Amino acid sequence: MGLTQVPHENTDFATSTAPADVVRRQYLASAAGDLEALRATLAPDVEWTEMAGFPLAGTYRTPEGVTSNVMEQLGQDWDGWTAHDDTYVVDGENVVVLARYTATNKATGKPIDVRVAHHFVVRGGLVVRFEQFVDTALVRDAMTA
Repeated sequence: MGLTQVPHENTDFATSTAPADVVRRQYLASAAGDLEALRATLAPDVEWTEMAGFPLAGTYRTPEGVTSNVMEQLGQDWDGWTAHDDTYVVDGENVVVLARYTATNKATGKPIDVRVAHHFVVRGGLVVRFEQFVDTALVRDAMTA
């Protein structure tokens, strides 16, 4: 198991099947609001799990299911929802990313700045599984007036 630096932009990055590169492309697409590019990083049978207690808790399948039930919902409820990925730990097909969510809840105007860990499994250049770990109470607090 080793620490991997966030990859540098280069011509190979866009097509690399290296697990960390695939995951990084997912974060970049999400930050840009490019749901088509995000779906392109996901396997057709992806299993995407948002943590119990999180507002969107559950497991979603298919790239369209993930973007419509997670990313589009976050965009409806939050201004500027961003996952800032900073540390990658890679072990074969497993990529664990330490990150931070920042956003402002549209209903309450309250901001969040919360640490999060994401576990991705990447096979054949696509994310096949995702699991979120986050302090759900901090997110819910921002949703309460």
